[in-house]
Amino acid sequence: MDSGPPLRDIGCFAVVARHLSFSRAAAELGVSQPAASQAVGRLERTLGVRLFERTSREVRLSPAGTALLPYAEALLESAAAFSAEARRLAAPEGAAVRLAYPPPAGGLAARIARRMAHRDPPAEVRLRPAGRAAALAALAGGEVAAAILAAPFPRELTTAARFHVPVGHLAVPAGDPLAGLPRLQPERLARHRVLVPRERPPGGMWARLAARVGPHRQHVVADEIDDFAAALDLVAAGVGLLPTPSLVVTSVRRDDVAFVPLDAGDLHLTYALAWRDERLSPGSTALMALVRTAQECLWTR
Repeated sequence: MDSGPPLRDIGCFAVVARHLSFSRAAAELGVSQPAASQAVGRLERTLGVRLFERTSREVRLSPAGTALLPYAEALLESAAAFSAEARRLAAPEGAAVRLAYPPPAGGLAARIARRMAHRDPPAEVRLRPAGRAAALAALAGGEVAAAILAAPFPRELTTAARFHVPVGHLAVPAGDPLAGLPRLQPERLARHRVLVPRERPPGGMWARLAARVGPHRQHVVADEIDDFAAALDLVAAGVGLLPTPSLVVTSVRRDDVAFVPLDAGDLHLTYALAWRDERLSPGSTALMALVRTAQECLWTR
């Protein structure tokens, strides 16, 4: 039976496709740039197609690479689910599992907890709202078994169930002249302050938006902006305008804030379930069930 190309090479292809850079992909994978290039080259020879168009200045997905990328991502997710389920079956029954999550992912966290409670056997999920820094500290200290984190994801953590949250609106004070516009382009914000976090990892949503807005109009309000609903208080107070995820726009109703569609391209926040893949512990059965349940919640939403 033909086993197909190695998952390691497929994973390298997916990471290069995400960064459109062999050097950045190699840094994320912890390998040399030639090793990343060789992995993609092996995959191309095995498949008989070219996955990337390479020039001295840029790397682009080829038509074949664009078509195959969703299959690669689905395969990698299935492989992660397979490994997680195998670990779950090999581990003894565990106790409740603690899950940290950022407020924008609260709906997903609640669905995971409900579905876990109806599994056979049922498992209890104890939810803990936490921003990125607090969630990472809780993972490091063993206070939670897993956390829903925003990208970038630390190398020492295992991740699965990645999903994107579109950021397609700008929160403005009610009554502001911008509130009556049908759509906004970032260039229209030259005379306005835009609320941003201090931490803006390269390639992330905040870094891309900041490049469009320009440094002179950025107003840093915190190291991170995790709780968008709370940050709307700053918008209402006239401190600045806030790029807002669709999950917040559809769930928050305030008379003092208006949401204007933002025409800034494909802006989104990427989240994933993350955990420390260390030796099996008494809570590992519930942890692996949590990973599987998170994937099910995303697949069936």
